[in-house]
Amino acid sequence: MSAAPSSELLSKLFGAPAAEGCLGDRARLQGMLDFEAALARAEARVGLIPAQAAQSIGRQCRAELFDLAQLADGTEKAGNTAIPLVSALTSLVGADDPGAGRFVHFGATSQDAMDSGLVLQLREYDGHLSADIERLCKALALLARTHKESVLPGRTWLQQASPVSFGLKAAGWLDAMQRHAARLSEWRARALVLQFGGASGTLASLGNRGLEVAEALSRELDLALPALPWHAHRDRIAELAAVLGLLAGTLGKMGRDISLLMQTEVAEAFEPAGEGRGTSSAMPHKRNPVAAAVALAAATRVPGLVATLLAGMVQEHERGLGGWHAEWETLPELASIVAGSLHHMAEATEGLEIDAAQMRANLAAKGGVALAEAATAVLAPRLGRPQAHEIVGRASRRALETRKTLLETLASGPAVTAHVSRADLAAALEPGAYLGMAAAFIDRVLAAHDEEER
Repeated sequence: MSAAPSSELLSKLFGAPAAEGCLGDRARLQGMLDFEAALARAEARVGLIPAQAAQSIGRQCRAELFDLAQLADGTEKAGNTAIPLVSALTSLVGADDPGAGRFVHFGATSQDAMDSGLVLQLREYDGHLSADIERLCKALALLARTHKESVLPGRTWLQQASPVSFGLKAAGWLDAMQRHAARLSEWRARALVLQFGGASGTLASLGNRGLEVAEALSRELDLALPALPWHAHRDRIAELAAVLGLLAGTLGKMGRDISLLMQTEVAEAFEPAGEGRGTSSAMPHKRNPVAAAVALAAATRVPGLVATLLAGMVQEHERGLGGWHAEWETLPELASIVAGSLHHMAEATEGLEIDAAQMRANLAAKGGVALAEAATAVLAPRLGRPQAHEIVGRASRRALETRKTLLETLASGPAVTAHVSRADLAAALEPGAYLGMAAAFIDRVLAAHDEEER
């Protein structure tokens, strides 16, 4: 029933098997059938249809009883998946219980079955996604704690800047992931709701029993009952798209950082090694950042899909034409890509290898000029900031030209030594002494994470 079949060759690279299981055609079909079975039970509960008919309908609401190829042919003609499904279900029920067929889909419309079925799919998907977010957050919290004092160069505009700790970098990733978890929680409360409105959103075909049936149906499906049907109001779907887009962006940022740290000339952090992982077909020595590549590819693909779902919000009157249809393949693709990126990044983060010695070595490279701001800070109270900045700038350039250390060039100048001893300069140029509030920031993020864990 999908016009763009997923690739078996690429699905494990770009997807997450557990999440994909609730996004495919079988899951789409079962979601609609779960709605139809629950609708029959709800209507039997309030006395609108016989209990025996509800049981007969429920027995046939199993995806394996349906021919996907036939449903696809019917979808091509009907314009949506629910119409041929309801027809096939009615035939199955009628063959089993001739009197029950007329009660299939009683009082509902196609979009009720499709949207409520989708919500059931998304509820399961959310469970898998949230589990992987929690997994990633735990791994990041461990990195932040373990490497609270592992000093490495800060990098701004891709150039070495004043030092940071790897724990601070991990805490930054963690803080962002905790915001995404909060966004998902907020979306969950707003969006995991029933869709049941009948032809035009009034449930007129059920007379004065419509709300009663809706309440019973919401209990059957364990979905909240919204104030009114939302056929043409797609903000719930678009909100999920936006949250997934933000999540993909953070995962892409992580992937970019890790891939840069893995560069041969940097060599500060590495994705976990394994048989066949990150290998090259031509160069035996290579260790490529596979999870980072997946996250970066997802971050590249996702914005266009999010834009499609946002554009689809503009729907006509009570039931939309085209905008709703644009969701059917776009949302599963988006959800699958983001779940895959998250899954791979969680796995890589759990096994991330950190070379703290190389981090310090990189800080010391080029004579340790990355600590120039620290030198300026110790000289400024004696000389004034403008003069201190100028002196340290000249000393940094000299250190690079002569391949000496910044400490050596500063300590050789009388304009400096007249005010600061070499010992004081050496203490100021110790990377671990110039981390500012890094430890406090890490503690704040970890405290929030620990509170959430409780």
